[in-house]
Amino acid sequence: MFATTLGVDGAELRPLEPWQAEEYLAHVERGREHIGRYIALAAAAEDLASARAFLQLYADRAAADTGRVFGIWLEGVLVGGIFLRVMDVARGYCEAACWLEPSATGRGLMTRAARVCLDWVVFERKVHRVECRIPSSNTPSINVAKRLGMTRDGVLRESHLWNGVRHDMEVWSVLGPEWRELRDRQRSRRP
Repeated sequence: MFATTLGVDGAELRPLEPWQAEEYLAHVERGREHIGRYIALAAAAEDLASARAFLQLYADRAAADTGRVFGIWLEGVLVGGIFLRVMDVARGYCEAACWLEPSATGRGLMTRAARVCLDWVVFERKVHRVECRIPSSNTPSINVAKRLGMTRDGVLRESHLWNGVRHDMEVWSVLGPEWRELRDRQRSRRP
């Protein structure tokens, strides 16, 4: 198993796997209300069996090369993650989503973790388009997309029914050539 440091003391990104279901469930319990405001992730882990099933789904997708789930740990505690919900390498497309429990917000963890994932998807897997669909009311995730240099492609009006309410979904994306150029500019500015 690999772990990538995120440049914040004690923060790292690594695969989140079925054997970590208890830790994952404890994390979801700590942030259930916060996480569940925008995505169904919390509802997919109501107990240990469903938490394990969710992680197994992504282990199966990783084996088929059609998706991944990565956890974000801070000082040894799972506090969030990123999942590549859809990954079609042959077509050059990936859809990503992310989450953090409240105790981990405001530290730059998600932006750092997303950069690591985008580097892997674009540089290693050669994916051409990475997309995020974000509820218009989810300002923190929209701000992450902006910090990453993603482009707002548009709004899918009332396209997402969640908790009995229809939500507008913003589509944000970055193309492989744009990401490579952005990362080259960032590297050239470093001393």
